[in-house]
Amino acid sequence: MTPSLHVRNLRKSFGALKALDDVSFTVDAGSIFGFAGSNGAGKTTTMRSILGVLSLDSGEVLFGDSPITRDVRRSIGYMPEERGLYPKMKIGEQLTYLARLHGIGRSEATSLMQTWTERLGIDERRGDIVDSLSLGNQQRVQLAAALMHNPAILVLDEPFSGLDPLAVDVMSTVLREIADRGVPVLFSSHQLQLVEDLSDHIGIIKAGHMVANGTVEQLRGASPKRYRITTPGLAEGWLDALDGVVIESVDAGSIVVNIGNTDPARVLSAAVAAGSVSEFSPIRARLTELYKEAIA
Repeated sequence: MTPSLHVRNLRKSFGALKALDDVSFTVDAGSIFGFAGSNGAGKTTTMRSILGVLSLDSGEVLFGDSPITRDVRRSIGYMPEERGLYPKMKIGEQLTYLARLHGIGRSEATSLMQTWTERLGIDERRGDIVDSLSLGNQQRVQLAAALMHNPAILVLDEPFSGLDPLAVDVMSTVLREIADRGVPVLFSSHQLQLVEDLSDHIGIIKAGHMVANGTVEQLRGASPKRYRITTPGLAEGWLDALDGVVIESVDAGSIVVNIGNTDPARVLSAAVAAGSVSEFSPIRARLTELYKEAIA
């Protein structure tokens, strides 16, 4: 089985700026890790450190139990946020050439090029140069380039930038297929709904610090506990005996309460005693809310 990718205690400064300050996380083999944070938070610096493009002040990157070697780095599939392709070279020729650089024979390289251009919906553009493509199709070519050598690790910096919904679906499906083969997949994105839907684990970074790390459910565990009560109305003062329970909103037929550390059963009992209740259900915080709480 493919080893996991371990990022441990990374520190990197550029002069007085601490770009990374004790950044740690693990991308499990066969899982997708979504990396979220504002511009300049440290996502790209972390990825470039994994690739060995940047030297670290301290910390280490491991593949399994061993430090990443030059040979392992050659097996990483990397998709940079900025364009990393030859703009005037034909797509098919370029992808085949990139595979050959990894030591893949011409016949296999051609086969891989055909497979990935078909899979990513750009097979009819093989004879076109990159500059002639839309931003979305350039992104598809960039992903194909990252996959041409059957990578052992996949690192993608803003791969969904500029994609239409159909292209997002195609790329999401491909990333899940790659992870299902046992490959650790790390990607960054500002599209938090996409990060939530696609990721097995999520890391949130702010000013070089990891401020949250875990599954969505684990991140939700640290968030306020909110419940929706569906009711035509409750008697005034029904919360008086429940310290720490706060009403957040009241709409026609619905009340949203933050119960804090109070037992939900106590809140429900108080509501039922104060009126008719047809629903009492937890509100699952979205990643957008969790993100705002984490970086506050």
